[in-house]
Amino acid sequence: MSARVNLLDLSPADAELALREFAVAQGEGAYRGSQAARHLWASPVATFEAMSDLPAAFRARLAEHFELPRLGLSAHQESTDGTRKFLFRMHDGQAIETVAIPDDGRLTFCISSQAGCPLACAFCATGAMGFARNLTPSEIAGQVRELALLDPPLRATNIVFMGMGEPLMNWKSVDTVLTILNSPKGFGIGARHITISTVGWLPGIEALALRPEQFRLAISVHAPSDALRATLMPVNIKFPLDDVIAAAATFDRRVTFEYVMLGGVNDQPEHARMLAALAKRCRAFVNLIPLHPGGAMGFTPTSPSEIAKFARTIRGLGVEVAIRKSRGMDIAAACGQLRVERLARRRPATADEDREVQIP
Repeated sequence: MSARVNLLDLSPADAELALREFAVAQGEGAYRGSQAARHLWASPVATFEAMSDLPAAFRARLAEHFELPRLGLSAHQESTDGTRKFLFRMHDGQAIETVAIPDDGRLTFCISSQAGCPLACAFCATGAMGFARNLTPSEIAGQVRELALLDPPLRATNIVFMGMGEPLMNWKSVDTVLTILNSPKGFGIGARHITISTVGWLPGIEALALRPEQFRLAISVHAPSDALRATLMPVNIKFPLDDVIAAAATFDRRVTFEYVMLGGVNDQPEHARMLAALAKRCRAFVNLIPLHPGGAMGFTPTSPSEIAKFARTIRGLGVEVAIRKSRGMDIAAACGQLRVERLARRRPATADEDREVQIP
């Protein structure tokens, strides 16, 4: 017997087509395949057996030919502010993190795209753990699916690819996941509510720009000059800041700059003025991020008063700016922190180890 087909690695349209063709081949109406397809994402269930609107014999045949792989929940933490963090373990023992953040009627999921990260940014706990592998579509979108399968379910209104890994270095999988998240036959989340965060991986930005949907782009800037950025983010050697800003300027959708505030490193008045100038070049919104002390990696967080002063300088230069609220301060909510606590680190890959780039 041939290997079972993983339906969760397919786009909703391709999965439905496969199920409709299978239903007809089994002597069932094609509509039975469409019924089964609804239970992948739109109304997810854990197993084929749980698809109670299908005949029992057909459910059994589906389980023989297809699979719905699960992510194992290894740890769950909940903050007093409502932030919830989940550590999922995959079939090969690798672990990834997902965070659910409630805020003013929204529920944002911060999802991972790689097990670890090859980019070794100096202030990031994920970068310190090293890189294991890219995630498959079923492992990325599966994070959203697993939270929808909880009792009671957690259903995202917004998605940010700001968890573990660089999503644009795993474009083949992320491309499929964007369709799963956005499609009415998937999770049906509006494109403007889905943000892809990148260090500035240029081939991926170019691939994302070719998609017609209005997905949001966030660029991790973290330093307003090449000299400083190269000390914090080795990828800057491969893709200099000027090239990243130029790519952002041609991206015809909303661009956000992510900027982690590092005390005494990137938080001086001249840094604010330089950052504002960069933002003006590509009409970017600036999001200032207080450093989470749990994942500080030896850096000191900038004080709230200094962050406010930094923001006022940027705003005074005509650039829209906001200060992100710190969430999950009483749990291991810094990206990668919970995984580092539970698993051994790997050697961080260097910035030029780009074998995992998957641009079609």
